[in-house]
Amino acid sequence: MAGVSWSPSASHGSNLTTTLHIAQQAPPILNRQSLGKTAIRSSILSHEGPDTFDVLEKLFLSCMQSADDKSALLCLERLTQRFGVSNERIMALRGMYEEAVSDNSAGLERCLDKYDAILSENPVNLPILKRRIALLRSLSKPTDAISSLVQLLDASPTDAEAWCELADLYQSQGMSPQAIFSLEEALLIVPHAWNVHARLGEVLYIYACSLDSDAMQRPLERSIHYFCRSVELCDDYLRGFYGLAMATSLSLDNVTPEVSQETIRRLRELARRRLRDIITKQYSLDPHFRGYGEDELSAVKEFLGSSTD
Repeated sequence: MAGVSWSPSASHGSNLTTTLHIAQQAPPILNRQSLGKTAIRSSILSHEGPDTFDVLEKLFLSCMQSADDKSALLCLERLTQRFGVSNERIMALRGMYEEAVSDNSAGLERCLDKYDAILSENPVNLPILKRRIALLRSLSKPTDAISSLVQLLDASPTDAEAWCELADLYQSQGMSPQAIFSLEEALLIVPHAWNVHARLGEVLYIYACSLDSDAMQRPLERSIHYFCRSVELCDDYLRGFYGLAMATSLSLDNVTPEVSQETIRRLRELARRRLRDIITKQYSLDPHFRGYGEDELSAVKEFLGSSTD
């Protein structure tokens, strides 16, 4: 089964159009199966195996994102029949479903109580631990979420996803140095995760912008370094090139870098050129097959249109 928690890995960008397109396939797929009685006749789910249930879980998550609760429940029931109600991942998926159908904060608090009860019996149920942390965050309890994540990482220090989530929580509270440290820890575990390199570049860039011109030089140079590493690992990563263009522009405008102005200028020109190439390629594709959402593409187009070489 696929993971149900945060991921520092591979997708280029979030595309809600693609998610909706996948979710819209759920009713015809699920209508062609009789849960627990007949084999699935869909071409996608025609043979049971690891891939079958991976598809079902992804379908469940897409239905959840697109608010198709009925189809999501059918997927969840099918997964539960296969793996059982006591499976930790199934427990987390069911918790996610119950959170989604809760219509008020009292319902979410009941979900939190259920997680606490499960964890009182099995404190190392990681999928439930992570659902609980996500729920604490959605209930606007970032301090509790951070505390729980720190405890989780004490028990599982090689969980790169948890380090990335902790960094996001720290950054949401304006604690950039702690967020930077957390992302550095994640990169020790997943050194080739280009999106984590880019995220660290973003946090360093934001941190540099909060400092005066004398103090911003070092974090800004580190930001450029991590953006460069990101696009070295993935040479069509929109977010990496966008960050590189932003960071090099700020460096040229505000500080005297240790590296030459010419090197910084060439990096900016490279980033802008690759952004144009990526934008052109993405808009030539059907929206369902684009690697990035319209909001990301529009932001890059606006940046390219408003900035100068």
